[in-house]
Amino acid sequence: MSHSPLLERRARAAGLSDVLEAVLDGRRLDREQGLRLYACPDLPTVGALANVVRERISGDRTWWVRNQHVNYTNVCNKGCKFCAFQVKPKDPRGYVLSIDDVRQRIRQHLHQPITEVHVVAGINPKLSFEYYLDLVRAIKEERPGVCVKAFTMIEIHQIARAGRMSVREAVEALKEAGLDAVPGGGAEVFADDVHAELFKAKLDSSGWCDVAREVHAAGLRSNATLLYGMGETVEQKVTHFERLRELQDETGGLLTFIPLAFHPANTELDHLPTPTGAQNLREIALARLMLDNVEHVKAYWIMISPEIMQAGLWYGADDIDGSVLREEIVHEAGATTPQELQVRELVERIREAGRRPIERDALYREIERSDENSSQAAGGAA
Repeated sequence: MSHSPLLERRARAAGLSDVLEAVLDGRRLDREQGLRLYACPDLPTVGALANVVRERISGDRTWWVRNQHVNYTNVCNKGCKFCAFQVKPKDPRGYVLSIDDVRQRIRQHLHQPITEVHVVAGINPKLSFEYYLDLVRAIKEERPGVCVKAFTMIEIHQIARAGRMSVREAVEALKEAGLDAVPGGGAEVFADDVHAELFKAKLDSSGWCDVAREVHAAGLRSNATLLYGMGETVEQKVTHFERLRELQDETGGLLTFIPLAFHPANTELDHLPTPTGAQNLREIALARLMLDNVEHVKAYWIMISPEIMQAGLWYGADDIDGSVLREEIVHEAGATTPQELQVRELVERIREAGRRPIERDALYREIERSDENSSQAAGGAA
């Protein structure tokens, strides 16, 4: 693959000539190279290397989606220290959406051409197995043809427990009810000490990957995430990428990777700083460079701002999710980004960044419309 002499000079000056060679040859980066990329002070050159990979995969295309977000309960028994959304099972602030409530939320937006409904929530031990099936069925009945992307690996593990069945059996039942894809949350960071300190009641990295294997074996695609800014080390983040790469080599089921910036406000970790714009861009770039076998990397603007998202489209990202409607989890943790971007503004921001907007559904099937610049809003989530 051709490259500019300027990039070669920049890579040489940054001590990354071997990384450039590997990138141009399409060879996998190793652990030591990943650590050097995290340590490299020349962030624009790291971004330029990631952009080579991004443009080889997607050219100038940037994917976006019209979607709606449903958080069916905030009750959770996991007690993760980084979460501002959850409340304990007996907390009076807890809520559970009835199936009729879910139907009503879907009906509220039937006038909008939404193609994906994204469903995530807390781990509520009182919900029955049938509740989850009925939730998926209700969405499909109210909006036939929509892609339902629902339930993290942690939720699927709980759903199987509620049904007293194997994860594979639970996934097959959800798929039969209408589940089309699985989001990538709940992975946090694959590090045993961070798990023990911050989210010990939740599945560990091996458990998350085991559930993902069953999801992929059932023929469903999923996303994957990394929650950064909780005090994890760069070594742990590189390990996280290596584990996901191995999982993808095995199953081929990962569709998109989403770096998630931790928002510490209103959590037990509110003494930590919010990740900077530079850190957000580096995480996007490292994801694109290390995850050579995952097709898409998302710059999730609701967590990093529309402006950093635009820069991220030149640091490895080829997806921005959608315009966000009724996002609760990140805003409970203090996110100050707008709740909603009109489709017109979203498309214009992609173009302003010098990229070509492509509307998609949850499975990256391109959607062509005559109203590309419509001002109708869509909702979003990772």
